[in-house]
Amino acid sequence: MAKEVTKRSENYSQWYNDLVVKADLAEQSAVRGCMVIKPYGYAIWEKMQQVLDGMFKSTGVKNAYFPLFIPKSFLSREAEHVEGFAKECAVVTHHRLMTNPDGPGVVVDPSAKLEEELVVRPTSETIIWNTYKNWIHSWRDLPILCNQWCNVVRWEMRTRLFLRTAEFLWQEGHTAHATSEEAYAKAEEMVNVYAKFARETMALPVVVGHKSPGERFAGALDTLTIEALMQDGKALQAGTSHFLGQNFAKSFDVTFANKEGQLDYVWASSWGVSTRLMGALIMAHGDDNGLVLPPALAPIQVVMVPIYKSEEERNAVLDKMYELKKALEAKGHSVEVDDRDTLRPGFKFAEWELKGVPVRLAMGPRDLAAGTVEVCRRDTLEKISEPLEGLEDRIIGLLDDIQKSIYNKALAFRDASIRKVDSWEEFKEEIEKGGFLLCHWDGTAETEARIQEETKATIRCIPVDSAVCMEEGKCVYSGKPSHQRVLFARSY
Repeated sequence: MAKEVTKRSENYSQWYNDLVVKADLAEQSAVRGCMVIKPYGYAIWEKMQQVLDGMFKSTGVKNAYFPLFIPKSFLSREAEHVEGFAKECAVVTHHRLMTNPDGPGVVVDPSAKLEEELVVRPTSETIIWNTYKNWIHSWRDLPILCNQWCNVVRWEMRTRLFLRTAEFLWQEGHTAHATSEEAYAKAEEMVNVYAKFARETMALPVVVGHKSPGERFAGALDTLTIEALMQDGKALQAGTSHFLGQNFAKSFDVTFANKEGQLDYVWASSWGVSTRLMGALIMAHGDDNGLVLPPALAPIQVVMVPIYKSEEERNAVLDKMYELKKALEAKGHSVEVDDRDTLRPGFKFAEWELKGVPVRLAMGPRDLAAGTVEVCRRDTLEKISEPLEGLEDRIIGLLDDIQKSIYNKALAFRDASIRKVDSWEEFKEEIEKGGFLLCHWDGTAETEARIQEETKATIRCIPVDSAVCMEEGKCVYSGKPSHQRVLFARSY
């Protein structure tokens, strides 16, 4: 099966596309720019949801749901916001179809034109803040900490499964606060929740930082981000958290009586991650044999493949495997016994490697007689013979080790790909090699735009690690004074 997947060294982009399809994660749909997430892919997304949802709720956030359709006039109320999304909006203009009077099929009923067009949700700040106006009257109503799991539509012309599609799944948190300090603290808290999830669950080392003014979310006063590095040296924005100030509260006239009895506008944050995390998972850890899934997110953590020649041998081996399965499941692990008798063991091995299952056990009648089993770990493809006695406890330890090993490998790659660059000639040379470049920047939008225009590199973030970045220097492009280094890279 792995032979059907393009090698990373030959064509990284095609390798990614092959892996998404061949590993049964997703496929193109009949609707241009939209994807079908298949059961195996959706099972990974469900695990992401489950972990993140628990992390959100531990900070006091509660789930809600808001409409898919947003009146066009709502987007007009916050000028920067509408400008940021105007070119990506899908718009509903009619509410009914009719039989085609001139032939077969149906057509839009011209008499069913909407009084006001509805925008299919690209993000929900406007509809939510229009709602919050009804919920908030005094400081006693604050804070409001809401999140919703939903789909959004951003009409992308050039799409790629998981990374950029016209419709995608995400969560979006929207919080309302009595003070600027509370709202900003929430934005910081949530970007750190994302970073913890990326590092501990996805085994994905990320850099936390601030977006430059030119890269901020439309309508935000500050955007915090987690940036990850893929194996081809390109960066991927994996999650963002925004301090919105009072912009949306002012646009929708959301005021409250504070403790002094004075009216004030509410302060806001918003934050989100999407199925783009699936793309990050694939590109950060996958290899030429297929997916490499961290055990924390693997739909199947352990797969067992029986080897036999006779029905008697099959029954004996399977009995032992189902006994092991029950023991591992009792300890909270997901296990599958591949008892399909229409496929050879070698085909099964290749299939489960392609799907990234962290641990594979193989057992035949000789192993059973000797009280042993062959254990193969997906991250290194190392095979060892293990005694059956006490195996379930050792498997649990092995899964923990694989989780750490996958993270450490990605961390070593990322750290080796961060380089300090101090001259424009060196910048142009180094950016071709990929990775993160730590460079001085003069803080102007003009310089940022010129660098992007000439090299296709953007400021991924201004890292929060002051020890690394807070130093005096000269801008790598303009030569003007600079007070800090920022992280440049080409990106998805």
